[in-house]
Amino acid sequence: MATKKTESEKKFKREVPEEVREHYKKARQEMREAIKGLLPAGFMEHRRTARKEMMLAVRSMLDSAIEKMEEKA
Repeated sequence: MATKKTESEKKFKREVPEEVREHYKKARQEMREAIKGLLPAGFMEHRRTARKEMMLAVRSMLDSAIEKMEEKA
């Protein structure tokens, strides 16, 4: 799925040299790896599951709101 670039993303690409952006990407990845090393083994899986459950809850809430709107129409 293609994403639309925001104006700030376009400005970032125009004004920040490619080399700096590459260093930023690598630093961000290294930071993520370092944080993963600090967390307990099952944390990431539990986090993923909890995030999915939250998204399902929001979906359920939206479905309910849509149903109520359709009943009133």
